[in-house]
Amino acid sequence: MISAIDTEFEGLKLIETNHFQDERGLFHKYFSRGDFSVLGLDTDFKESYYSINKKDVIRGMHFQIPPAAHTKLVYVTNGKIIDVCLDIRKNSKTFGKCFSVELSGKTAKCVYIPKGFAHGFVSLEDNTCVHYMQTTCYNKDCDKGISYDSFGFDWGVKNPIVSGRDKTHPRFEEFVSPF
Repeated sequence: MISAIDTEFEGLKLIETNHFQDERGLFHKYFSRGDFSVLGLDTDFKESYYSINKKDVIRGMHFQIPPAAHTKLVYVTNGKIIDVCLDIRKNSKTFGKCFSVELSGKTAKCVYIPKGFAHGFVSLEDNTCVHYMQTTCYNKDCDKGISYDSFGFDWGVKNPIVSGRDKTHPRFEEFVSPF
């Protein structure tokens, strides 16, 4: 059975799952429709993908706007990241604040991110594999971002590797939230 740990951010949860390790290796179930339903979490995931990242890569801060806004489940199967969620819900008591947590392939944790959060991470090791499940499919017209260095989070990296696209996202103070 999994457990969902509430954070100070409404709807944002740290999910603790179980894994089994023996002489063969590790077995881990990150998602179960039944367990998520019992916890009152959205189970209608439509898309799943992963990225493999070099150390010091920063990806983010990404989200999709309505009507393609989505809930996201994020976990790591190899390596380690600091996962970062920025609340962009304008009527939220935590608007503009961020949550961060270390996720790794060695721990049984994932992050459940509701609609209205920008998401990103920094890879702490080479070959870090980050998995995402989303409740909507990618929609290029709804795909948006906020500059990773514009909301006061210390990524702990002197020379981050950032995509050209992520460097063009507007700064948080320029962003007008549709949430």
